[in-house]
Amino acid sequence: MDLIKLSRISMKHLITLHVMLDTLSVTASAERLCLSPSSVSKTLSQLRENLNDELFYRHGNKLVATPLARRLGPTVHQMINDMNQIMTQEAFEPSRYEGRFSLAMRESTFELLAAKLSAQVFAQAPNIRLDIWSKDSVGFDGVSKGQLDFIMLPHDRSQPPSSHTNLIWETLIHDEMVCLMNPSHPLADKNLTIEDYLRYGHIGIMDSDLNVPFFELQLAQQHQKRKTMITVPDFGGAALMCHHSDLLFTCSKRWAQIAFQAKGLITKSLPFNYGDVAYSLVWHQPSMNDPAHRWLYEQIKQCCKDG
Repeated sequence: MDLIKLSRISMKHLITLHVMLDTLSVTASAERLCLSPSSVSKTLSQLRENLNDELFYRHGNKLVATPLARRLGPTVHQMINDMNQIMTQEAFEPSRYEGRFSLAMRESTFELLAAKLSAQVFAQAPNIRLDIWSKDSVGFDGVSKGQLDFIMLPHDRSQPPSSHTNLIWETLIHDEMVCLMNPSHPLADKNLTIEDYLRYGHIGIMDSDLNVPFFELQLAQQHQKRKTMITVPDFGGAALMCHHSDLLFTCSKRWAQIAFQAKGLITKSLPFNYGDVAYSLVWHQPSMNDPAHRWLYEQIKQCCKDG
């Protein structure tokens, strides 16, 4: 262990690296840390010299993290969490908390939970800040690297990504899957059979982070692959496409019951085994060492329980 070399790296350096990995901007990092951009640049220069790595380089008009910086992200995140726990041994008081949390969710999850959760959180912690990202723009890597505190999303429970073994998945809400179609669809007045389901084209939902859903595998193995004609980012866009075509859309029953985009569409039960589906909460295992994270976790759980 090189104690002399280690002594040259302080929490200031680690926090700066942590925030830079989140923002990829010296200016934005300076704003978050209440420092000047020149101060952040100076700290980065010291860290570059000590680690013998560029850490961030410019590509076009953007900063990009080097492989070493990305690899250090989860470790630095854990070190900051551990230090924060040491410094905040007193009981967590939501009413006095002025920190921020970053969450990511799909549009469909937003409609189910975001408004209710934010109202519940702000009632107890009026000075808190919530950054809610689209799951498409910041995914599971963001949780591992400390950019996100939690992700909430609907999914087939066979789908958690095998490449992120340090993430915890917890079911928030059990759900069902249904098939949506427009009211003038030829199948609107019929019981949906597996032959009918496979005869028509479908609207799919893209997610590069997750494995292939169980129901897609089941269909291919026991019957045949469904014909996915269009793939869109989330449920809302798929429902709008469904209104204006004879394409079928398979989605969350809970979402279909409340979503504005799904109003007027016909809902049919699926004619095959689609497995176990749910809305889940995903987080980085060590983050629960932080009392603030544990508090927000309890708020999310309570919000889903009350719903």
